[in-house]
Amino acid sequence: MSDAEATLKAYYAAFNAGDPAGMLALVTDDVEHRVNEGGIRLGREKLAEFCAHMGVSYREQLHDLMIFTSPDGARGAAEFTVHGEYLQTDPGLPEARGQRYVLPAGAFFDLRDGKISRITTFYNLSDWVAMVSA
Repeated sequence: MSDAEATLKAYYAAFNAGDPAGMLALVTDDVEHRVNEGGIRLGREKLAEFCAHMGVSYREQLHDLMIFTSPDGARGAAEFTVHGEYLQTDPGLPEARGQRYVLPAGAFFDLRDGKISRITTFYNLSDWVAMVSA
C-alpha cells in the first residue's frame, strides 16, 4: 500500500469513527476544502468548523470505499456510499426529522508531504433532497 493510500484510508477510518481530530491531523494547515455546490474553505480551522457542524446535523458512515492514487502519490480519489441520518435542520435545506438516506458520493484529493492538501467532495444534492423530503 502506498503512503497516499494509507493516508486516505486513515482519513476515512477517522471519519467513520466520528473522530474529526483524527481527520484534521491528516490535513495540511492550508488545506483547501471544496464541497459539492458549496464554497471553498481554506485552512484546517475552517475544515474543523465544517466537521463540527456536520457532526451536529448529520450522522454518517461511509461504505463500499474504493481508493485510487496516482503513481507519484500526489493525487487521489475515493468512491463510496454514504449511509446517513439527518439529525438537525441545515439552513436552506428541508426540515430534519431523523430521515435516513443512502447516497453515492466521491472525492478527489491532492497530497503533499504525507498530508491531504485538497479535498473536493461530490454527491447529487437533488437526490439527497428527494430522499429526505419523501
